[in-house]
Amino acid sequence: MTALTDFTATRIDGTPLSFSTLQGKALLIVNTASACGFTPQFEGLETLHKTYGEQGLAVIGFPCNQFGAQDAGTNAEIGAFCQRNYGVSFTMMEKVEVNGEGAHPLFKWLKTQAPGLLGSEAIKWNFTKFLVGKDGRVLKRYASMDAPAKLANDIEAALAA
Repeated sequence: MTALTDFTATRIDGTPLSFSTLQGKALLIVNTASACGFTPQFEGLETLHKTYGEQGLAVIGFPCNQFGAQDAGTNAEIGAFCQRNYGVSFTMMEKVEVNGEGAHPLFKWLKTQAPGLLGSEAIKWNFTKFLVGKDGRVLKRYASMDAPAKLANDIEAALAA
């Protein structure tokens, strides 16, 4: 069986990230977009990062252009946008696909571990969030409309486990 620690991905600056280096941390993995109605959630994600980062939470954003072409920029443009408009200091990854044959392997795995409504694995829109426990198990999947602040209790429980 595949484990979270088996995955690697590329940061928005082009450097590799091995998820094995995040062992023992709780993760909040989010597919993001720069021109979406939910884009202001970057502010809430940054707040979670600043509030819980020292306690062991890693927030990781994956830009995705599969929903309404709402993240059409280059990785450099996306990174600059997130920094300039929302002061994003949590880890941002390079743009990926989250659905279909070209989906990043991490998202293929996340979707099998935490299916959505009625067992559907497909991600429906930008800012779908996955909370992963310190043991590497996917604890919960959240919909786009779930504001980051509403995840605080679940994050605290994951950090305490």
